[in-house]
Order: sequence, then C-alpha cells, then structure tokens
Amino acid sequence: MKSSDKILILDFGSQYTQLIARRVREIGVFSEVKPSSISIEKILELNPSGIILSGGPETVTISSSQKVHKSLLEAKIPILGICYGMQTIANELGGSVIRSNIREFGHSEISYVNHSVLFDSVSFDSNILNVWMSHGDKVEVLPDNFEIIASSKDCKVAGFQNLDSNIFGLQFHPEVTHTNQGETILSNFIFKVCGCRKNWSTFDIIDSMVSDIKNKVKNEKVLLGLSGGVDSSVVAMLLHKAIKNNLICIFVDHGLLRLGEVDEVMSTFKSLDIDIRLIDASQLFLSKLSGETDPEQKRKIIGNTFIEVFENEAKKIKDVSWLAQGTIYPDVIESSSDDHNSSVIKSHHNVGGLPEKMNLKLLEPIRELFKDEVRKIGAELNTPEHILKRHPFPGPGLGIRVMGEITSERISILQKADKIFIDELKSEKIYDSLSQAFVVYLPVKSVGVVGDERRYEDVLALRAVETVDFMTAKWAHLPYDFIGKVSNRIVNEISLVSRVVYDCTGKPPATIEWE
Repeated sequence: MKSSDKILILDFGSQYTQLIARRVREIGVFSEVKPSSISIEKILELNPSGIILSGGPETVTISSSQKVHKSLLEAKIPILGICYGMQTIANELGGSVIRSNIREFGHSEISYVNHSVLFDSVSFDSNILNVWMSHGDKVEVLPDNFEIIASSKDCKVAGFQNLDSNIFGLQFHPEVTHTNQGETILSNFIFKVCGCRKNWSTFDIIDSMVSDIKNKVKNEKVLLGLSGGVDSSVVAMLLHKAIKNNLICIFVDHGLLRLGEVDEVMSTFKSLDIDIRLIDASQLFLSKLSGETDPEQKRKIIGNTFIEVFENEAKKIKDVSWLAQGTIYPDVIESSSDDHNSSVIKSHHNVGGLPEKMNLKLLEPIRELFKDEVRKIGAELNTPEHILKRHPFPGPGLGIRVMGEITSERISILQKADKIFIDELKSEKIYDSLSQAFVVYLPVKSVGVVGDERRYEDVLALRAVETVDFMTAKWAHLPYDFIGKVSNRIVNEISLVSRVVYDCTGKPPATIEWE
C-alpha cells in the first residue's frame, strides 16, 4: 500500500521484528520492514510517518555492530528505538552503553519517571508496569537533551525521550503480549507522535491488492499453485476476483498430501467455478527424494520439482506469463538471508526453493500478510469456511513430517495416523481451538507387545500448538485421556507402529514443524 500514513520498521535482527509489524497493522496503520542497512536516501523516498528500530542479538559495545545512521536521527522523522534500537540511538548521539551486571530476560517491572506521551492512558499500578525485557546491555549515560521516562530495578534508563527531535527509546518490548498495555504505548507513538491515520483494514487490503494484481497482470494468464490450504486458497479467491477466467489453478499431487486430500480439493474448487487442473506427479517427487535425508535439501528438491512441474504445464497452456504462490510474511521472514539480519530458520519451498531462473514471472499477492490477515481477507472473499478453518499445511507436505528418508510406505503410515489424530480432534471438538496439529514420523524403531507377540516397529510423534501469529507458539495441553485414545487407535489400527509420543516443546526453542 502506497501511503504516507505508514510506519517503517528497521530490522536489526530481533526475533520480534515481525511482531512489531503485526502490532502496528493491528492498530490500523500500514507497516513494512526493511533491513537496518537501508540507505537514508531510500528511507526518505519511502516517506514514512515514523520509524521503529527493532531489537537485535548484537551488542553496540563493539565497533562492528549494526548502527542507526546518525543522519536518520537528524532527519526530523519520529523514531522509536526498542531494546537494541534504543541502545544504538544512545550510542550514535554521544551517550554510552555498557554491559549490564545483571541481565534482564523475561518479566520485569518499570516505574514511571518523567511524563511521556508514550505513557498517555497507560495505567501504572502503584507506579509499576509489568513489561518484557530481553537485554544484556544498558544505556549508562544519556545523550544530550534526552531525559529518562522509565526505570527498572536493574536498569536506570528503561526508557528515554528527546521531545525536540521526537526520538524515543524503550529498553523493554511493547510489541509482545507479555508487556502490559504495550499496544497503548505503540498506539501513542503511531497516532500522537507520528500523526498517522488509520488506513489498514480488510477492505483497504483487498482493494489495494486487487488493483495491484490488475495493474501487473493486465490481460495475461496466471498459473496458481493451489494446495487447498488457507494461503493458496485465499490467493485463488483473490485472483479470481481480480482477473476472472485468466486464472488457471494447478493442483499438484506430489504424493505428500494428507489422506483423501486430492478429491476434497478438486471438488471444492470446481464447485466455485474456478478453473482447476490436477497433475499427478507423485512418482516424480518420490523418485527425486529417494535416499535424501537432509531437511533443507528435501525442501529444495520439493520446491524445485514443484516449479519444474509448473513450467512444463505452462508450456501446454497458451499465453501464460505468471506463476502465483501463497507465500505469506512469516515465510519471507523465516527464509530471510542477505536482505535481513535475522538468521535463517528454514527455507520455505515458496521462497527458498526457487531456482535462480524461471520462465514465468512470480506473483505473490499476500507476501506481506500474516496468517490472521489472510484468514480475514478470505472470509471477506467468501472462501469456504472449512478451508479457512483448516490448520496450516506446509508446501512440502508430509515430506517435512517424515524424518529421514521419504518412502511411499512411510508416507502411507503417516497419512493414516494423521487422519486418526485429526478425526479425533474434530470429534472431541478440540480441532478449532488449536492453531496446528499433526503427526510426525520418526526414523527410529521401538519394541512393543501386541497380544503375545513382540513388535519392533515405528515411532510416531503427535504435535499440537496454540499461537496467534505462528512466530511464537505454546504446546497444547491436550487431555491425557484424549492423547491415550489417539495413541491406542494408531497402534491398534496401524500394525507398523509400536509407539506414540507427544511433543511438549514450544516455539522457541523449537519450530512448529520438526523440519
């Protein structure tokens, strides 16, 4: 969206950078993330109403660390530095930052020191506000013309401001839900300091994307890789609204789908009068994956083969110029490398697996959206409810839920077990309360006893999580009796499984998927 009412977020490598962008959008203002290395000239071209400097894993106490351009601090653009962002402001403007004797990670309490617009309508209980800290450095000496606005027990400068320059800094993280009234603090910066107007709603998003698609595509045909998941399905509905019959959906059966998924997806989209065509490439994918055990290589093989299949299909259809994908913002962030400072968590097949050269132009209309925004757009576009409520399913499919080598037998075992798990979750009306649930095949054998016979067969893991944005997640505390019921069904109904375990690891430290 092109608007001066936007907040630019400069990424210094924080795991929370994408959460800042999400929170700003939730407040109702468009935001976009750029690397901290972006030039001042480019920033001025973008014409933001305000800038937020993210946190980061480095320390400003070493000369090689990332820095905010001093010229940016003199550009008269309102700036809010968070954690590392605050420290680099202090460092560049003549203050000092030191290693803290007592590091703060997790819940902390700050007290109000001087009046700040950031704290308007924020209720301090007995002059205390619960916040979330994550730092090992602290500002020791303020730059000239700055004043302290908040302190904690172990961090005298937990917040500062320079009202003449409209520059603010917070040592804590207002973007995380653990900080009490963090949304109010961010809102005060966005509306009262930056003077933004609300411009980010479902209607705004759809209108902007439809217009952008029409301008890019014109009368050319678009191929969409439709998986039947939320992201690609919403893209299908969006493209159908924008270009009608110039959309051709290709549903690739790569042999790594859930049980019965092919028939379900085909019937759903045919009923919506969307042109959808099925390609059975399961043997091709399985043959290329034969013998491969490395997770990143499996993703890249699947991604490259996926594009290869599409390009072959495109040659059969006249005048196709575009390849559309359901890439969303968390995919981009987690696969970031040169353009971002955060470390690569994993390659998503929509982004990390693309070959260097493609014969089709790439169209990713929801690339800047979070999952919840995609669902809201989908609802507005009348996407079938049973699709919108589906848990996310990775592009590489069950290929990244089979640890080790992928074989047709292992896929078959996993499909049956996954269906049992999902069917039971739906039967007990637990499914909709979870964000994602699935089964993982482990490349280990375990001894079991069935009747009087010894069994030495496979081990499967159940995974269920609860999350708002899929950037952090809690493991779901499913009832023990329910887990026992699912385990019992899997072991009894699938003779090649001897043991079922439950994954109780959050994100972080783990990712939601196992690979």
